[in-house]
Amino acid sequence: MTLALILVSVFLTSLLSGVIGMAGGLILMAVLVSLMPVTHAMVLHGVVQAVSNGARFWFLKEHMLYRILPGYILGSCVAICAFFLMSVIPNENFVLILLGLTPLVSHAIPKDVLSVDMRKPGTAFLCGCTVVGIQLIQGVSGPLLDVFYQKSPLNRFQIVATKAFTQTIGHVCKTLYYGYVSLNLSSPQIELNPIWTILAVILALAGTKIGTKILYNIREESFQRFVPWAIDVVGVLCIARGVVGVLQGGD
Repeated sequence: MTLALILVSVFLTSLLSGVIGMAGGLILMAVLVSLMPVTHAMVLHGVVQAVSNGARFWFLKEHMLYRILPGYILGSCVAICAFFLMSVIPNENFVLILLGLTPLVSHAIPKDVLSVDMRKPGTAFLCGCTVVGIQLIQGVSGPLLDVFYQKSPLNRFQIVATKAFTQTIGHVCKTLYYGYVSLNLSSPQIELNPIWTILAVILALAGTKIGTKILYNIREESFQRFVPWAIDVVGVLCIARGVVGVLQGGD
């Protein structure tokens, strides 16, 4: 039953991410940390989301904004090096609450207060540091990543393609980090069934492909208006789940 729930969640969340470029990973992370240890959840989520985001980028690669990569990759390296030095393993309820707060806080920031443009090298570097850092703490960082596109005059295809590539980088970093932590520290060892993982990857690819096709049938105005609201709803649900876990005596 648990396996079936995970696989269905992988497909549906990959489909959702294929349509709006985010939120799917956030929902999947919330499901996984509720069903397995954090280290297991982070590795499985990292593998599935790296494939899902990588596929989404590939389907839309002609729209990718490659100029942001040098700064973003440099910032990502700074973030993962810091985490390797600290070797942090977050608690599952903390992860859930942080998952929920991230979209609410990022969407509450007025555009004229945080005026950043992802096309600028300095902004790309800052984005790599903060976004990958948040990914390593809570598993996902899509809502925070969205803040860096508020002042960028990009269309929905450029936004989804560029986010997909940069998120792929973050998920690879997360998989490497939590794989290292689990194998080298006193955390539970990773025991992910390879067949389950392959099934999850296949479903992630299928969901991404279908979601990307749906994206072509969505109007630009509807896309820009709907996405923030959808992610805020998910955020509230994650906070509620995390608070319930704390009240029930979770560590």
